[in-house]
Amino acid sequence: MEPDEFDAVLAAVRAFVREKVVPRENEIEEKDEIPADLREKAAAMGLFGYALPQEYGGLGFSMTEDVRLSLEIGYTTPAFRSMFSINNGVAGQLLASTGTEEQKRRYLPRMASGELIAAFTLTEAEAGSDPSGIRTRAVRDGDGYVLNGSKRFITNAPLAGVFMVFARTGPQSTGAEGISVFAVDADSPGVTVGPRDHKMGQSGALSAEVFFDDVRLPASALVGEREEEGFRTAMRSLARGRLSVAAMCVGLAGRILDESVAHASVTRQGGRPIGEFQLVQAMLAESHAEMYAARAMVLEAARAYDSGEDRRLAPSSTKLFCSEMVGRVADRAVQVHGGMGYMRNVPVERFYRDVRLFRIYEGTSEIQKLIVGRQLLREHA
Repeated sequence: MEPDEFDAVLAAVRAFVREKVVPRENEIEEKDEIPADLREKAAAMGLFGYALPQEYGGLGFSMTEDVRLSLEIGYTTPAFRSMFSINNGVAGQLLASTGTEEQKRRYLPRMASGELIAAFTLTEAEAGSDPSGIRTRAVRDGDGYVLNGSKRFITNAPLAGVFMVFARTGPQSTGAEGISVFAVDADSPGVTVGPRDHKMGQSGALSAEVFFDDVRLPASALVGEREEEGFRTAMRSLARGRLSVAAMCVGLAGRILDESVAHASVTRQGGRPIGEFQLVQAMLAESHAEMYAARAMVLEAARAYDSGEDRRLAPSSTKLFCSEMVGRVADRAVQVHGGMGYMRNVPVERFYRDVRLFRIYEGTSEIQKLIVGRQLLREHA
């Protein structure tokens, strides 16, 4: 996309987020859903396919454009991005990078338009941070497969029209190497979505368990039509998603800091705005410094991703720092707000709960540390 075109998109999204989505955050929180009119507007703006290839109806954003957009989208409730993040991220990138031409044409245009929502169906009760423990199995049966198993904490499961399902096609002893990925239509016989999860935060970002009971799949459902490529495919898809999440954390940190500065400017103690107290200023300064550093980190990591220079170490290091950073910013914001920061319907109280998830999904902080540490040692060797 040409720079002036991208700048126009960025300005439109910035205005939409701040003028239309932010005023409805309490509604989203209370109803635990994104209003239909906001979803329709997001689809019309191309937000369901901004990172998908242009030949399949997307906008074809680079990683740098992706994170710059996420910085703007992050200014509001994370549930807003959650609605279209899987289409652009792990599920969409998986199909775009490894799907057959028929699979791409079947799913990507509808995903880009917002007609179809995808879900990335990897996590299980005993396989979260370590996917090698996956027990969902797809067994060859004639010219197709029979799928059995269950998944949990699946974002967008109640809305999804297609699931990217990671299932074992090799023996359990093969660990991560024996995992394949299938595109499973949500209306396939034997597919059941459980009740929506009730979470600590991020209301409006729907998730649920998904069950597969003797689901019959044609051979064409195997993504890329190659068995036992699932784990490597997932890791490639997650690297891009980690940078998007990191940018979201920075965008939300900016919103939380704005709320803190505004509160400190008007709230008075002892006849003076609390913003005049040096210890309050110190908390604001620490949050700004960390946010500023995180923003620079995200943009540099995105540049390295686009150039092919680093698609492993930088995404994990950036996601680790930014997800931990926004937690500290939210904690200070509650402290600046004092008792008001502990009250429901005050934005920083909601954000304090929302940001806790960033340290868990797209790979926990602990997993990011292992990836970074091992990669550093590998490069040295």
